[in-house]
Order: sequence, then C-alpha cells, then structure tokens
Amino acid sequence: MSRHLRSGLSAVLIALSCMLVPFGALAAWAAYGLTDTGRYVTTMAPLAADPDVRDAIAQTVGDGITHEIGQEMDARVLRGTVAPFVHDAVRSFTQTAAFRTAWNEGNRVAHDALLRALRDERDARDRPVTVDLAPVTAQVKARLAQDHVPLAARIPVEHTEVALLPAQQMGRLRKGFNVLEVAGFWLPVAAVAFAVAGIALAVHRRRALTATALGIALGGALLALALALGRSLTLADLPDEVSQPAAGAVYDALTATLRTTSWLLVALGLTVAALTWLGRRRVGRSRPRPRLWPRFPFRLGRRRRAAEATAPTQTPQPPPRVRA
Repeated sequence: MSRHLRSGLSAVLIALSCMLVPFGALAAWAAYGLTDTGRYVTTMAPLAADPDVRDAIAQTVGDGITHEIGQEMDARVLRGTVAPFVHDAVRSFTQTAAFRTAWNEGNRVAHDALLRALRDERDARDRPVTVDLAPVTAQVKARLAQDHVPLAARIPVEHTEVALLPAQQMGRLRKGFNVLEVAGFWLPVAAVAFAVAGIALAVHRRRALTATALGIALGGALLALALALGRSLTLADLPDEVSQPAAGAVYDALTATLRTTSWLLVALGLTVAALTWLGRRRVGRSRPRPRLWPRFPFRLGRRRRAAEATAPTQTPQPPPRVRA
C-alpha cells in the first residue's frame, strides 16, 4: 500500500472515530444510565432538597387540597385562612424525612412508567410521564388533622401528579431512545476500533495520535454544547402549568453524568495532544543535526598537515666535491 493511500485511509478512519465519540457517549448514557432503576432513584434523590422542586410540589399539592376543601367551604374563608395554612403545611412537610421517602418511592414508580412509555410502541396515544404525589397528600392530610384544621379529615387522597416529561415529546423521545438503546454498545466500540486502525495505518503515527486526541476533545465540547441547547429547547417547550425551574433541576440531575463525561473527554483529548506534542519536541532536540557539508576532505587535509608536522626535517646536503 502506497504512502498516500495509507495517509488518506488513516485520515478517514480518525475522522469517523472523532465523529462517533459524542454519539457513543450519548448512546451509552441512554443504554446504561437511564435504564437502571436503582441508579435513577439515586440520581433523583437529591432533588428532594432542591428549593425549586419543593416549591413546585408544595404548590401542586396545596392547590389540589384547597380545591377539594373549597367545594365544602366559603371561598372567602378558604382564600383568607385555610389556603395559606395548607400551603405552609405542605411546604413544611417537604423538609421532613417522610417526604424524602415518599419522593424516592414516587420516582421509583415514575421510572418504571418512563421505561414502559419509551419502550411500548403499541400505545398510539402519548401520555406524560408523571410522579404520583398521593403519598405526600396523605401525609399532609394526617398533619392537618392533628392540627385540627377544619374539614381536614374530609380531604380525599387522590392522585396528584407532577409531570416529568410532557406528552408532546414522548413520540420523539421514544424513537430516539430506541435508536440509542441499540447503539449503546456498538458506537463506543466502533469509535475505539476506528481510532486504533487509523493510528496503525498512519505514516506518521505521532501526528495521527495528536489529531485523534484533538478530535476527541472537539467531540466532548460538541456534546457539552448539545446538552446546553437541549436544556434550553426542553424548557421552552414546557406547558405553562409546569414549573420551569423544577424541570431544569430534573434535567440537570439526569444529565449530570453525561456533562461530566463530555468535560472528561475534553480534558483527556487535550492532555494526550499536549503530551504527544511535547514528546515530539523532546525527541527532535535529542537528535543530532545533519551537517550540510562533507567532512571527508577536511579530515584528509588535517591528516596531511599532521603527517607533515610530525615528519623529521632533513637539512639539505651540499653536493660532493670532485677532485681533479
């Protein structure tokens, strides 16, 4: 194989590897990060202490309770006395250990519903993925009854849900999830295989390694940019009744591992490129520089001069006299 053909094929393989880096990281995150229920619950658990999430839950549950109480109470009394007290009670409950337990259980159920919604293609109707807050309502009802709030015992414990994924995005997310789930294993393997083959075929392997490292860093930066744009687009498409700060907190929690992976790719690529460049300069300095003139004539001349200097000097003898 000629040098030009090797260089061209190496460049194509390295370019394909760098292009597959962000897609491989995204596919692996979808296949191995989102489909594990225990990991999902662990990821969502810190959101129970997030102020935006607690405010959204308090507002949703409080509005549901006051709506049910308002059917049996005067509206002015409800707005002036009961409604503020109910919202304060719900907000106080979101700071307890019982709320964190209910939050984890609700997210466990929501994760199962999410997987079923993303994998079940037989359901033609797209439904939003929600967290059921009925356990939270039951706990708030018990606390209000202990505080002797009027009509607290008559509060029905109904399913009060907070949307995690709106219905209008489910069709697009289902198609994307199926593709990413299938490619979760093969895309990273293909990226590594193309990179190794491209470096092995390269005429100048050190340069090929530097180009591969820079391409990986660029892929990580593009992945971080795509996550930022995806966050903006997701929050812009939310309906008005969904709290955007709470939805942003959920998005950030779900994509935290992917963001870390993107910046690790950037750091790894730049580090390898810098080390390769420094090693190339060090090797270049250690090599002797080629001389631009032949050294043999000068050596020959020095040898002649040295031989003449060490040779014994002979004094000229006068010619012999001839006697007659």
